[in-house]
Amino acid sequence: MELPGLAFAVWMFICFYASVDGYPSGKVREACTSMIPCHGSSPQLLPEHTITVNGTEFKPGDNIEVHLSGPDFEGFFIQARDAEHLDSPAVGSFMLVDRRLSQLLTCGRTKNSAVSHTSKAKKKHIKVYWIAPGNAPKRVQFLATVVKKYKTFWVKIPGPIVSQPNVPSPTTPLHATSEAMPTSHLISYLSKPFNASGCGSMKFCIRNPSNCDPESASCFFLSFQQEKSSVFIEMSGPSEGYLAFALSHDQWMGGDDAYLCVNEDHHVYISTAYLKGRSPPVLYSENALEDVSWRLVDGVLQCSFRRSIRLPAYKGRFNLDGSYYIFLADGEASEGGLIYKHRRQPLITNGMYNVTGLPQDIGGSRSPRLLKAHGALMFVAWITAVSIGVIVARFFKPVWSHSFLFGKEMWFQVHRILMLTTVMLTSISFVLPFIYRGGWSQQAGFHPYLGCTVMALTIFQPLMAGFRPSRHAPRRQLFNWFHWSAGTTARILAVVTMFLGMDLPALDLPDPWDTYTMIGFVAWHVGTDVLLEIHSYCLVRKVEVIEDDRIQILQSLTSAEAEGRLFKQIVLTIYVCGNIVFLFAFLAAINQI
Repeated sequence: MELPGLAFAVWMFICFYASVDGYPSGKVREACTSMIPCHGSSPQLLPEHTITVNGTEFKPGDNIEVHLSGPDFEGFFIQARDAEHLDSPAVGSFMLVDRRLSQLLTCGRTKNSAVSHTSKAKKKHIKVYWIAPGNAPKRVQFLATVVKKYKTFWVKIPGPIVSQPNVPSPTTPLHATSEAMPTSHLISYLSKPFNASGCGSMKFCIRNPSNCDPESASCFFLSFQQEKSSVFIEMSGPSEGYLAFALSHDQWMGGDDAYLCVNEDHHVYISTAYLKGRSPPVLYSENALEDVSWRLVDGVLQCSFRRSIRLPAYKGRFNLDGSYYIFLADGEASEGGLIYKHRRQPLITNGMYNVTGLPQDIGGSRSPRLLKAHGALMFVAWITAVSIGVIVARFFKPVWSHSFLFGKEMWFQVHRILMLTTVMLTSISFVLPFIYRGGWSQQAGFHPYLGCTVMALTIFQPLMAGFRPSRHAPRRQLFNWFHWSAGTTARILAVVTMFLGMDLPALDLPDPWDTYTMIGFVAWHVGTDVLLEIHSYCLVRKVEVIEDDRIQILQSLTSAEAEGRLFKQIVLTIYVCGNIVFLFAFLAAINQI
């Protein structure tokens, strides 16, 4: 759902203002619901600060003494919420002890329902009192967000749970971990790597490359094995930062149920998260994961855990008996568990799958089919059709001047067919990224801008050709100059655009193979062009002008061109074969990703 223009502008102003000032005054009402500071980075995983209280029971109207303490910190935000519904609004109100360090905020309709800092001064300890309301829930939990410095913060650090008298203890533990905490269950170490036995027969597997062995240092592996009402999940891949997979209703990041294994100082933390667009993942407080294990050996990160098929009590968790696209990504992580955007395109399944249905052993693609088709069609158009068409028009007029095809000179017909093919392929290819993206992409740099320029010149060329003056008309020379200029500009920009497009993560061509291939093609084309130019110059030099006789000049030129006809045809044949080799190499690389 798109925001209206005014609301979007206000939101951008708030985030920009927050990114500059970091709310040093503590006026953070915008964070009342999520408790997440607008600092443009992900929260840390392992909290360093603790929340304590002076009692475990309360009655409406009672005061509970609340302490937040730990290493030096600049900012904080404290709330109390229903322990069984941590996403619900804040409950109760607070009373301050030291107004120099803390201040009261109103979240929602409840006055003084949150406490925050008053300045960026370093603090080690905060003490406040929570006043229980008359309509308090049966159990209340205290949560805190702590900012150590601008890029280092923890969200929803879990505090103690206090209950009203005569409230029985819950039969199952409340999942009270922080949004930045990895899991509330015990973690064990895997003694041996995963294996692919049972893939396709007992468990649903995704492997990249196809049929690779998860014991291999280059294999990305994800498996789901149903065990009664739960699913046991294994994830493995070459990464010393993080691995993650997500379940999605479409092939776009956003609104997805994600699971992360993050390496922090050679210790792996497993957490659940929610993907909101292209923003950093929002880590959940409720993980609902069991039997968590991990292993990190020789750069291969492996983790496993168990999850119930249905989790109606956990908001944002998808049921595992539905069909979804499955993403598998890897990337770098810094100290403190901060994860960075994946450098390469995530692996995405080619269709929607039910991991608890019929066991399958499938692969995926790191480049969507529409983008593969976009790259392939552009390569056929500008590397094959255009380059051959230009060579024919420039050097084969004299050679094929007396050969006709469909009533026109052969060189002209071949040139026109190849250029019209280029227009058609470029037009089809041009719309594919817009269909895939659903609009303009802000993540592709200069590539789409140059692509639009190439498309405009591609359409302009045949339109201009439709108004071509006759061969001996006074404006024919002007037309030739414009036609050559527009065509040459389009070719140069097309090559530059392809250079930029090959490095985009969405296409994920093997680097530096893509760059070397394009450099090789440019050298191949320029070399052929220079060779034919030198040959033509040498032929002209052979012409002897006798008494400035025009007929003798034409006869000499015709004779010279006849001598070089076989040479040009051989060069053209070799050139076309070389272009086909480049084309098939590129298509083979696209087909493998």
